[in-house]
Amino acid sequence: MNYRKLQLFCYLVFIPVILFAQDTLRSDSTAKKRTFVEDDPVVAMLDSLATLKVFENSSFLNPASNQLPQGNNDNPIPVFPDSLIRERITGMSEQSPFEYIYNADVKKFIDLYAYRKRGLTERILGLSQIYFPLFEEQLDKYNMPLELKYLAVIESALNPIANSRAGAKGLWQFMYGTGKVYGLKITSYVDDRFDPIKSTIAACEHLTDLYDIYGNWSLALAAYNSGAGNVNKAIRRAGGAKNFWVIQRYLPRETRSYVPAFIAASYVFTYAQENRITPVDPGILFYEIDTVTVFNPLTFGQISEMLHIPYEEIQFLNPAYKQGVIPATHESPYKLRLRKKYIGDFINNESLLYTYRTRKGIEHDSLLALAYLSNRETSEYVVRKGETIGSIAKKFHMSAGDLKALNGLTKNYVKPRKRLLVYVGAPKGKIPNNYAYLGNPPAESTGKSVKSAPVTKESSSTEWHTVASGESLGKISQQYGCSVDDLMKWNNLKSTNIISGEKLKVSGSSTVPSSSTDSAVPSRPPSSVPVKSPSKYFWYTIQSGDNLWDLAEKYDVTVSQIKLLNDIKNTNRLKAGQKIKIPK
Repeated sequence: MNYRKLQLFCYLVFIPVILFAQDTLRSDSTAKKRTFVEDDPVVAMLDSLATLKVFENSSFLNPASNQLPQGNNDNPIPVFPDSLIRERITGMSEQSPFEYIYNADVKKFIDLYAYRKRGLTERILGLSQIYFPLFEEQLDKYNMPLELKYLAVIESALNPIANSRAGAKGLWQFMYGTGKVYGLKITSYVDDRFDPIKSTIAACEHLTDLYDIYGNWSLALAAYNSGAGNVNKAIRRAGGAKNFWVIQRYLPRETRSYVPAFIAASYVFTYAQENRITPVDPGILFYEIDTVTVFNPLTFGQISEMLHIPYEEIQFLNPAYKQGVIPATHESPYKLRLRKKYIGDFINNESLLYTYRTRKGIEHDSLLALAYLSNRETSEYVVRKGETIGSIAKKFHMSAGDLKALNGLTKNYVKPRKRLLVYVGAPKGKIPNNYAYLGNPPAESTGKSVKSAPVTKESSSTEWHTVASGESLGKISQQYGCSVDDLMKWNNLKSTNIISGEKLKVSGSSTVPSSSTDSAVPSRPPSSVPVKSPSKYFWYTIQSGDNLWDLAEKYDVTVSQIKLLNDIKNTNRLKAGQKIKIPK
C-alpha cells in the first residue's frame, strides 16, 4: 500500500516537473529558432560603407559619433521623446505626398540610423553631397517627389558599387532583368546598373510606372523592392485594400520593413542637424564633377598616368566600367566622369591619351578589339545539366574567357540551373576599316577581311602613310617608332591637326609618294610592323572553348603571328582536336 502511494506521489510530483523541464527546453530551442533572423539588407548595405575606398583618408567616425547617449557627457548624442519624433514626422507628412507615420517599425530604423550605425550614417550623409543633387535633378525632370532620393539610402546606402546577395547592383539596386527593361546595358566591361546617371534615370522611369499602377507611393516603393506580383498578391489576400500598412503582413519579410526604413531615413536625414549627425567628407562634391565623351578605347591607367589623376578617384566616379576599360568607339561613345579641374587637360590631350602606352603596356589594338567584341547585347541563360563553360560559350559564339569575364567566374565548372549572362547578336556599329580582329569575330559578322590604312613604300629609306579616319599623329608615331616632332618636321606641319586621306611621310626621305601604288599595297594589322612567319614553333591541340586571342595571351605571341603561321582566314572554324602551330 505504501509502495502504491509512493508511486502515485512520484507520478503527481516528479513527472510534471520533468515534463515542464522538457517543455521549457523545447520552447527555448524554438524561441532561438524563431528569434534567429538573417542579416537585414538595409544593415548589410550600411556595413558595406566600412570598406569604401573614398573614405580611406577620412576618419571613420567623428569624435562624438561613437558615444552612446549619456547624461553626464559634455556633448551627448541627443535622445528625443516619441512624442517629439511623432510630431516631426507628422509635419513631414503634411508637406509631402508620402504618408509618413511613426510606429514601432519606424522607430526601430530610426534607432539604426541615428544610434546603432551612427558613424556609417555620417558617411551616407557625406556621399549625399555627391549623389542627392543628381537624384533631385532627375526626379524634378520626371515631376516626381524629391523625397524619393532617400530610397537610394535604403537600397544601397549610397554605395556606388553596392552588390546584394540576390544580384542587385548599383545605387538603385537593379536586378539584371529589370535593368534590361529600362535600357541598362550589361557586358564584360560595362554594367550600366553601376552608372549613377543612367541608373537614376532608369529608377525614375521604373518608379513612375509603379506609381501609375497603384496611385500610391508606399505601394510603389513596396513593388520596387519585391516586384509588382508580390504586392498584387498581398492586396488580394488583404481583401483588395490598397494600403501598405493593411497589406504589410502579407508581403515578403524584407518588404515589410522597406517602407518603415524609408520613413526612418527620411526623418533622420531631414533632422540630421538636430541629431548632431555630421557628414564625413568624401573628398569631392557633385558640383566639382563634369563629364566628357570618349570616342576610342581607353583605360583608367592611361587617364591616371597621363593626367596625374588618382586611379581610385577615376574608379569611384566611373563604377560602370568594371575592369577599368572604357570600350568606346566612334559608333558607340561613352561618358567619363572627372573633376572639372581635369576636363581641360583631357580635351587638350585627347588624341595623345588614346595612344598613350601605360607602364602595363596595354596595346591600343587590343583595346579596340575588346571594344568591338564586347559591345554586344546580353541575355540571361539558365545552365542545363551536363553543360560546361566551354559548351555554353560555343553555343553563343563566345570564348570561354569572355563568358567567365562576363559573369565574374574563375572556374570552368558551373552548376545546373545557374543563371549566366551570354552575348547575343553582333557588335553594334560598323567595324572600322583600320580594324583587325584579335580574337574570334562574332558569328553574325560578315567574315570579310578588313584592311587597314594603306602604307606605300617608295624606296628602301622612305615610307608614306595615308591617314585613316580617327587617327592622330600620336597614334601614327607609335605605329612607326618615331616621335610626333619627327612627323611634323618631315611633313612641314605647323600643328598636330591632320585630316583623313592625307599622306604623311613616316621616315626622313624626301621622296614623293606615287598615287598609283595606293591600292596595290597589302593590308597589315594596325599599329604594328609587318608580321613575318616565325621559323620556330610547336604544335598545340585546340581545346573546347579555345580562341586565338586567349592562346596569344597565354604563349606571349600575337594573333597575327598564329594566323600567318597556320594560314588561318576565319577563326570561327577552329575546332576542338584541331592541331595548330604556335610560335616559340
